[in-house]
Amino acid sequence: MTSQAAITSLNKKTAISAIESEFLFQVRIPLYPAIDLGQTPNGHRMILMAKDGTFEGPKLRGKVISGGDWALVRGDRSGALDVRLNLKTHDGALLLMTYYGRMMAAEEDFEYALDFSKLDDPEGASRYYFRTNPLFETSDPRYAWLNHIVTIGKGRTGDNGVIYDVFTIK
Repeated sequence: MTSQAAITSLNKKTAISAIESEFLFQVRIPLYPAIDLGQTPNGHRMILMAKDGTFEGPKLRGKVISGGDWALVRGDRSGALDVRLNLKTHDGALLLMTYYGRMMAAEEDFEYALDFSKLDDPEGASRYYFRTNPLFETSDPRYAWLNHIVTIGKGRTGDNGVIYDVFTIK
């Protein structure tokens, strides 16, 4: 077998088929004004605390009861997210939602991307990249399935906070 044939064979065996996803919920999180720590050794640190919020989807819905983002604007002007949220479902289950993520925008769109006070503008979100990877923890047996899934979130800013559409990866 030639080296090219071996590479082609290996690629066929290891190629990832199209990844499928399923809508889990949309979460809307109004934020308090940022706590701006300024330039730290790791970058420009801002802490954004959730005021409250709601989440709703076909399999679960409820309220954001607390949490925040220990965001970092890095030297390349990209945002690194570090979020912990406590959620309470409509039927009383407590969930921990944690995620990291990235936000990137061209220089001319950077202010727009960080303008939480603008009206929700789903089409305007195409001006920047804002993605997350939420994971969940719960002790409630009704929602134990959340402990075993991987999700991705597509975010945008507006309505005095952030809005994410969260999808389960099948």
